[in-house]
Amino acid sequence: MPRPAAVPRPQSVCQLCDSIIARRFYSTKLASSSHNTARHRPQIVQHVLRASTTQKAFLNAAVLPTRKKILQTSNTRDTLGEHDSKIRATPKTAASEELSSVTNMMTYLDRSKSKVLSNPRIPSEADVSAALQACRIVADYILDDAVKPMIAHMINEFDSTASELLSLDNTNNINSPKLTNPSPESIMSQVKQIIDRISDTAYAVIAHPPVFITPALLEKYVHVQARLGRPETLPRVFQLYASKPMPREGKGPISYAKQNPNKVANAIEPHVIEKALDTAIEARNLDAAVGIIENGYATKAFIRNKLLRKALLPVGTFAATPLAAYVLARNFSDLQDTMDSGTATNIAFVGILAYVGFTASLGVVALTTANDQMKRVTWAPGVPLRMRWIREEERAALDKIACAWGFQEKWRQGEEEGAEWDALREYIGQKAMVLDRTELMEGMDY
Repeated sequence: MPRPAAVPRPQSVCQLCDSIIARRFYSTKLASSSHNTARHRPQIVQHVLRASTTQKAFLNAAVLPTRKKILQTSNTRDTLGEHDSKIRATPKTAASEELSSVTNMMTYLDRSKSKVLSNPRIPSEADVSAALQACRIVADYILDDAVKPMIAHMINEFDSTASELLSLDNTNNINSPKLTNPSPESIMSQVKQIIDRISDTAYAVIAHPPVFITPALLEKYVHVQARLGRPETLPRVFQLYASKPMPREGKGPISYAKQNPNKVANAIEPHVIEKALDTAIEARNLDAAVGIIENGYATKAFIRNKLLRKALLPVGTFAATPLAAYVLARNFSDLQDTMDSGTATNIAFVGILAYVGFTASLGVVALTTANDQMKRVTWAPGVPLRMRWIREEERAALDKIACAWGFQEKWRQGEEEGAEWDALREYIGQKAMVLDRTELMEGMDY
């Protein structure tokens, strides 16, 4: 009588978990050995992208070279914080662990953020800078074209692993649904959620009440949001930069002193405002673009800072002109003998002042009435020349917005319609400016 076939014993859940963990441990060892030989094979990234298999071991071998490239790109723009300096010092361990999976990336962000938010005292600028730099590093990694296939694989692998683990609990329920591989739309949705998470982390760090926003931190925050394409918080952060209460540390709890938003020190650098405005225009966010102008170019602090930077030297020269003209007139009087010295000095003094004053007036009028740089937004009649010069950056920014939101063909400009365009036209009119002035449009100047 033949023996019955042996019925295979079902494996337990723990045994299956052990097998999965063993495969992951083997993949990690393979990744480390591949990294040791990566410097001898500079084309490893191309081989990974071309290979038919998508095993995690080969992807981990490709993470580190890409990470080094991102760090080199970041170093040309910003100085990395202390935390990221430690990452570059040990790229074989910290970098691979923090950027090897989506979960580790989020842990990296949360750890950098908690170092600032959980500090009972005033966080140092180095800690805040390191937190913003962490956001920048993850943003560069997520949005890098060479890394996008690996990001999709990380999300795909994460979901497939979760499906495999969840299926272990379905041994008693055969009809229970199983997770399938995520679709491209699902992957893009999760990437968008990661980008939103990075943006929220950066804002939480910079808006933390004990954090004092310095010009360097503001510039780094703008670069982070520009890399992510998220300009929604930039107007609010510009406002916080000028009006956020200044923290003061003493023996007791942290106290806050009210700031004067109109002082010169609270003016934002023009290149930072321009970077933020370009981000809002690329994201097609009109509200953010207008808010950036209102909290950047249109503030009293910016106007006062411009007067000190550009008007102080001409005004000082104009004030010293009479004294210099009188000294020069006295020297000229010694070169003649047809009249007394006092009369010759007065005549020469008046002549020098008349010449300098007339020439300077022509220069001021030419400078303040120049309109070659104006495309669609011009000044309304009756605006003083001094106000035109002071608010030129504001007008140029609104002109840039109008050119970006309107038709690019010159023969179609002026035909734009819609609620958004009407609101922009009304806003420009409230600023003593005119959008698409008829007599200055092409074909209407005769």
